[in-house]
Amino acid sequence: MGASVAPRGGGGGGKRRRSHSKRQPMSEINVTPFVDVMLVLLIIFMVAAPLLTVGVPVELPKTAAQPLPTEQQEPLTIAISSSGEIALQNTKIDRTDLIAKLRAVAAERTDNKVFLRADGAVNYATVMEIMGALNAGGFNNIGLVTDAGGPKLDGTDQ
Repeated sequence: MGASVAPRGGGGGGKRRRSHSKRQPMSEINVTPFVDVMLVLLIIFMVAAPLLTVGVPVELPKTAAQPLPTEQQEPLTIAISSSGEIALQNTKIDRTDLIAKLRAVAAERTDNKVFLRADGAVNYATVMEIMGALNAGGFNNIGLVTDAGGPKLDGTDQ
C-alpha cells in the first residue's frame, strides 16, 4: 500500500511549479489491492473448506424415531461387593428381597436404566443371577460399570 505525493497549491490553470521539494504526501490510502487480495483469499477458503471435512461418505437411513431423552432422574445403581452383599443405591438389601424392591422402584421410575457395579472377585454366576433379577424386576437396560485403564488385550500394557 503506497501513498502518492501531490503538489501543493490548487493546481488550477496557472503556472505549475516544478520544484520537487515542496510536495506533500497524500493522506488517502489506495484500498483496491487490499480488496483484491481479500477476495482471492475468500475464494480460496470457500473452495478449500468443503475438502477439510474428514470422513467416509455414508447415506444414513431416514426414520421416524425420536431422539433419546436426556436423563432426568438419578441413575439407579446396584452394587455387589466381594463378599456377595448386594446394595441398591447405598442401602444393603437381602438377596431374597431384591426382585420385590426392584419392582417397587420400577413402578416409580420413568426409565428402566440401571447400572450394575460388581467387584472383580465376584464370580460370573453371581453377576448373571443379579442381572436376571434386574430383568425380572423390570429393568432390562443394564449398564455394567468398570474402571478405565484396564488391559488392552493386544499384547501391550496400558
